[in-house]
Amino acid sequence: MKRLILKVTAVALLISQLLTIGGGIQDKTVSAAAGSTIQSVPVMTDNLLKYGLEKDIQLPATVTANGFSYTLEKIMIYETKSATAQSLIKLYDYLGTEKSKYFIWTKITIKNESGNIVQQNVKDLSDKWRFDFGEDAWSAMPDKMVKEKNSTKALWDWVLLPGKQLTTYQAFTYNGDFDFFSIRLIIKNASNKLYIVKK
Repeated sequence: MKRLILKVTAVALLISQLLTIGGGIQDKTVSAAAGSTIQSVPVMTDNLLKYGLEKDIQLPATVTANGFSYTLEKIMIYETKSATAQSLIKLYDYLGTEKSKYFIWTKITIKNESGNIVQQNVKDLSDKWRFDFGEDAWSAMPDKMVKEKNSTKALWDWVLLPGKQLTTYQAFTYNGDFDFFSIRLIIKNASNKLYIVKK
């Protein structure tokens, strides 16, 4: 009887230790994900499936044209009226979101190996990339960051010299349905399209 009690006690102790270790691992995982410093820790890169979009390729995903590359690292789609979307909109004072159904938040890295300056500002107003979900999504203007060149918080005005790169965040607005998801890159006379979710 005593041996049985000892065995039960030992098993209970082992289970409690495993649960404690598991909790520690979870805490470390959250901390690592928040700091984005440990690459081996799985991090949520998108919520596309919530909107019926099942990825054909995983993120991060890169599209290149004329020596310029655009990498989509993360994308989160929010209803514009949601607390998360409103928090971002107010933080950076995004304009023109009132009539939009969706607010899309992305983390991106752009890299210029074209040999020429690539920019989007008053000197060159043309969009360098576009999102298409069945209809085009439109880049949103963060009014608080309009005068900040190459912002790493909320992108608007940017210039990349040859050999330079920038990791930042960018917002889009969207009102249509989610049928597929492609990124089109347009650099001067060259363009390329990457389907994250095929038609």
